[in-house]
Amino acid sequence: RPLLIALTGGIASGKSAVAQLFDNLGVPVLDTDRIARDVVEPGLPAFAEIVTAFGRDVLDASGRLDRRRLRDRVFADPAQRRLLESITHPAIRAELARRSTAAGGAYQIHVIPLLVEGGRSDVYDRVLVVDCPEEQQIERLMARDKSNAEQARSILAAQATREQRLDAADDVIVNTGTLADLEQFVLTLHQNYENLAINA
Repeated sequence: RPLLIALTGGIASGKSAVAQLFDNLGVPVLDTDRIARDVVEPGLPAFAEIVTAFGRDVLDASGRLDRRRLRDRVFADPAQRRLLESITHPAIRAELARRSTAAGGAYQIHVIPLLVEGGRSDVYDRVLVVDCPEEQQIERLMARDKSNAEQARSILAAQATREQRLDAADDVIVNTGTLADLEQFVLTLHQNYENLAINA
């Protein structure tokens, strides 16, 4: 089987940019955020379970899931969040496994933002963490989402700490420089992962 690399990092740390660079090198990249959206499409089992559990008021006018409304509802209530996760997480894991088998390759990158929070590190051959100082995350979040510093800090507080992520890491990309720096980091890791896959 391919060598499996979990790519994680705090919000606005640069995970998407790193994932795109691996993708540009022809590496199979599977993004659990994208899969999470796909498995709750109308007509799929997880969609029906969510509507049964949370009612039709979590749907938008077109009959699809209103993700923002659902997120606001579960963010304020840990029991509701656990209920939602009990529906979505098994569906996401099953679809990730299916896509992983189909994708092949010497190694794969699985983008899992909440890897550390979900305690899934041990499923992977290596964990790659994209890291940057929290103040930089807050600046990027405010610029990206037009949020204020207080909102940005509350989002960060809901995630694993920087230290917890770094403790779980086998490899770290420090994303504080230029895109060229990021490209060089990724290229070096790409060569390392190819060598590891050959020798596994």
